[in-house]
Amino acid sequence: MNAQRLPRRSFLQRTAVATAALSFPFVSARNVLGANERLNIGCIGAGGKGEVDVAGCDSENIVALCDVDEINAAKTFQKYSSAKRYKDFRDMLDKEKGIDAVTVSTPDHMHFPAAMWAMRLKKHVYCQKPLTHTVEEARKLTEAARKYGVATQMGNQGHSDRWLRRNVELVQAGVIGQVREAHCWTDRPIWPQGVNRPTETPPVPNTLDWDAWLGVAPKRPYSPAYVPFKWRGFWDFGTGALGDMGCHVYDMPFWALSLGAPTSVVAEQEGMTKESPPKWSIITYEFAPRGQLVPAKFVWYDGGKKPSADLVKGKKLPTNGVILVGDKDTLYVPSYWGKGEFLSGAKYEDFKNVAETLPKKDNFDRCHYEEWGAACKGGPKAYSNFDNSGPLTEMVLLGNVALRAGIKIEWNAKKLKVTNDKVANQFLTKEYRKGWGV
Repeated sequence: MNAQRLPRRSFLQRTAVATAALSFPFVSARNVLGANERLNIGCIGAGGKGEVDVAGCDSENIVALCDVDEINAAKTFQKYSSAKRYKDFRDMLDKEKGIDAVTVSTPDHMHFPAAMWAMRLKKHVYCQKPLTHTVEEARKLTEAARKYGVATQMGNQGHSDRWLRRNVELVQAGVIGQVREAHCWTDRPIWPQGVNRPTETPPVPNTLDWDAWLGVAPKRPYSPAYVPFKWRGFWDFGTGALGDMGCHVYDMPFWALSLGAPTSVVAEQEGMTKESPPKWSIITYEFAPRGQLVPAKFVWYDGGKKPSADLVKGKKLPTNGVILVGDKDTLYVPSYWGKGEFLSGAKYEDFKNVAETLPKKDNFDRCHYEEWGAACKGGPKAYSNFDNSGPLTEMVLLGNVALRAGIKIEWNAKKLKVTNDKVANQFLTKEYRKGWGV
């Protein structure tokens, strides 16, 4: 993605044409698609998680693949050999005029620029979690999706799991009562964190476009400590254990409890460096009353930390899980999503009288893509569209702001501002490398 190769005039002309051509939501920049027509999809990021995302959409037309790493993307390039190949997503979007929609499966720091570029051209967007690298980017991407009227979905596929959706229905129906306390945990990081910048400077592999991989991030020498996977443990590229798993594990309680934005966040941690998230963290969010819902405390644990097993009657806690403590019952889900357990001994069958208001399918990981595809063709909005996943991402990433600020932060969501510490606001945003303005 060499900034000098950007066909700027062409990009601006196409943006203007697309903006003039579309004035209502969920319409393709190409034409209005029927439910049985196939989308033309361009995939930004084809290796790693991108391999999964491309496959998830391959009932449509995969017309273009973009990846800066030939080795990491080799299997996908081979599988979809008829698709055009690119290293620069901007070149792809400029040249492939028939693209209706894109998937974004890059490292975290490039989610926003790729998604925003596509939406300005009226392309529908499926973007991996966390939706963005910073809180400010999440807000901007949410607003842009509304402005440009495109169909969106974040890649937290558990959002389409039938049991997660049933848990949301039951909690919202009050079967466990008012929830004042929620706990979520993960076994991440499974990559190095609490590290310093590598000092070795080996040559860049000739199969990797290092400048393009860096994208908006500050210039630095190549290191295998970053590519293809361990970038998650560096602030310039990733969002650590919290950013990786928060949009999965927070999802059900965020949805079921209508959490929205917290009023304050405070973090404990060990091992954090200027370059890298901590080895472990415990992050506590406080939420004000929401309509008829009482104030709530939400606690996140990673790096091997877990809540007290007393919350689930001394059961051995698995590597990932969710606990919602209600004043009538406790719902315990021993994973990121899926079927849970009511500690009172109640069974799901006991709540047949609670209406099922959310659509459910068994193959949730596949139907997460199908739900987005249907929205691209004019159907109902996908459930993890940016109006929902944007605020979820903001909540998740505020935990990283509290970590980096090193104090309890007081949050004003309307103003997008930490109100009790001016210095903390620097962690809500970031500067883009020269030539990479979005």
